[in-house]
Amino acid sequence: MVEFLTDTAVLAMLRARDAVQWMKDAAVAAHRGQLHAPARIRADIGAGSLVVTAGHLDGHWYGYRAYDTFGLVAGDQVVVVHDAELGRVHAMAVGAELGPRRTGAIGGAAADTFATADASRLALIGAGTQAWTQLWAIDAVRDLSEVRVFTRDPVHAEGFARRAREQLGLDCTPSRSARDAVDGADLVVCATPSNEPVLAYDWLTPGAYVATLGPKQMGRHEVDAEFLEAADVVVTDSRAQALEHDPPTTVVGTRVEDHLQELGAVLDGAATGRTSHDQVCVFYSVGLAGTEPYLLAKLTGLA
Repeated sequence: MVEFLTDTAVLAMLRARDAVQWMKDAAVAAHRGQLHAPARIRADIGAGSLVVTAGHLDGHWYGYRAYDTFGLVAGDQVVVVHDAELGRVHAMAVGAELGPRRTGAIGGAAADTFATADASRLALIGAGTQAWTQLWAIDAVRDLSEVRVFTRDPVHAEGFARRAREQLGLDCTPSRSARDAVDGADLVVCATPSNEPVLAYDWLTPGAYVATLGPKQMGRHEVDAEFLEAADVVVTDSRAQALEHDPPTTVVGTRVEDHLQELGAVLDGAATGRTSHDQVCVFYSVGLAGTEPYLLAKLTGLA
């Protein structure tokens, strides 16, 4: 019998701390070559595309996520995982929650690995779904004393802050500008659709952790190459996806390219990551492929 999960079931079953740990495990498995996660495949179908990402955890499962770029309101994604021994479909999730929660959990894994242990003041630039799931995950790994959120729509920012207060019990307030939000923050998350930089390096406090979730293409990016080159440590969840993307990302051809670390390598002890409290560490999130079926397999008991 195939286990079928809706968004309601995903939200009822998934705990942020578990999701963060599972994404750490996935990153280490990818580093060790146990999780096979090729680059995404895009099929153009007229006014939009179908995009597929796939993964295979040796000896356990294989599966994929499929989503479209039509921009429709529902925006349902399909995640399917097969039992690797039998080949049968073990579970399927349909909806709009599993994908963003997985991205948030990867962000939580990075924050837990690269933010200072005492980091407690979070700035969010952006107030959409990705910002929310980053907050959901980071709240599970750090004791947040203050959260500030900035987006260009003050009503949206106030609604986000109210939700954070009511659902997560956090001290969350809107900021008048991105700079105001970032001032004094030791955790900074950019989760915007912006084609232009939304963050300046000289706004940061020493030792800050910064995550960029939004656009990363040459000529279309929320954090520019100069910002990345100024940082002490830049890490990603997949070097291959960061360096082989078409069109090229902002790290290609820069000084960052040769020193770009991978989350799984740091977690596995093969790379150093942060080495001092005052270093600025940037997480360059590209969405390690195969992690949606990884999460679905964990949720449904297929180790």
